[in-house]
Amino acid sequence: MRASPIRFTWSGEFAIGFQTVGDGPVDLVYVPGWATNLDWNWRWDHHARFLRRLASFARVILFDPRGWGVSDRFAPGRAANVDELAADIIAVLDSLNIASPALLACNEGGFAGIRTASAYPRRVSSLVLFQCSPVWVRTDDMPWESPAEASSETIESLRRSLMWDEWAREYVRASLPSHADDEQAIAWFAAATRLTEAPGSALSHIEALKGFDVRADLEAISAPTLVMHRTHLKAPGWRIESSRYLAERIPGATMTEVPGTDDFIWGGDWEPTVAEIERFLRGDVGRPEPETEVATVVFTDVVNSTGQAAMMGDRRWGELRERHDAAIRSELRRYHGEEVDTAGDGFLATFSMPRQAVRFALAAVDAVRSLGLEIRAGVHTGEIERDGDAVRGIAVHIGARVSSLARANEILVSQTVKDLVAGSGLSFEDAGEHELKGVPDRWRLFRVKA
Repeated sequence: MRASPIRFTWSGEFAIGFQTVGDGPVDLVYVPGWATNLDWNWRWDHHARFLRRLASFARVILFDPRGWGVSDRFAPGRAANVDELAADIIAVLDSLNIASPALLACNEGGFAGIRTASAYPRRVSSLVLFQCSPVWVRTDDMPWESPAEASSETIESLRRSLMWDEWAREYVRASLPSHADDEQAIAWFAAATRLTEAPGSALSHIEALKGFDVRADLEAISAPTLVMHRTHLKAPGWRIESSRYLAERIPGATMTEVPGTDDFIWGGDWEPTVAEIERFLRGDVGRPEPETEVATVVFTDVVNSTGQAAMMGDRRWGELRERHDAAIRSELRRYHGEEVDTAGDGFLATFSMPRQAVRFALAAVDAVRSLGLEIRAGVHTGEIERDGDAVRGIAVHIGARVSSLARANEILVSQTVKDLVAGSGLSFEDAGEHELKGVPDRWRLFRVKA
């Protein structure tokens, strides 16, 4: 499922970038919280799968609000107000000739979602608010919100930070605990923050948020509204009391609590949240069809791990395994692989291009050899099914069987992989025909030459 090319429309003097994905019966505008960039949103599979899942039951309209992402930026010291953000949504709808879509507004995107539903009631058919609040700072009737001083401290921490990537790493650990040790996720989010707005713009943006207050809009909302909040958030940024406040004051609103620990809707296991949205908008939820794609799977496995663990003891072996995992993940980033699983003493990863998968395997063997470890690897290209963050299918099964036949420091690939990388400069030698347990026919395998 591919997103449409990015287009632009005018909202006042600002060009607003937008695109659509999916062709479902429901029009759904996704109003994002920080951070967003239409180009970068698709560069991390976990986030892209979330967007495609929304598009499994709706035509999803994605856009970057003014000042963010691919849309026009602000001059230093300037940030959008709530009315301008609502105007951006209406401009996108007008450009697409959409009369009355549903809105999914998340985190600080809730301000624009609430204002749009209040000020343009005929343009909003349904409203979903995910972990939102009508104010940014503490008020007399919302004493659980953070004081204005907390925003000022955040501004100062950003102003002092010369390494914004390190700031983003700490932010992920606090607000996206499901991805706290996922280097690919951290790298993607760090780039997403930079591609959303520069540090100076972020300072102006947070300063502006301190004045946001849409409490007076709540009673004017006539669209059916679903208020959602995750039950086990680790960071105090979005309080469940605020979601309950919204549900109590928006006429006819429904409050739903969903499992999860992450601030952002796309964080962690997002499927229960999306299923609730689909149920609200469509009235029923069927099990989504698994996403199918052609990918290259790589299995790596530490040779004689049980014997080494027994010889070294749990503590030393655990430390060595951590170094092994760090080395493998470093090579995954280098060759643009996606970590899928670390069950047992190895890794399962997927790659979009088979030559990168083979080169990753070669680099991984060398990287862990310096630690005194030996690994084996198997590589196969075929059709896989994605179910959340898991991958399934016969291609995965074949990759595992190929890996199990490899010897220490050996990489075996299927005939499919060898044929696909012809002309890449990689060299192979025939490793003979083999039966793969549970797989029909005999399979010719090839050994990668270093």
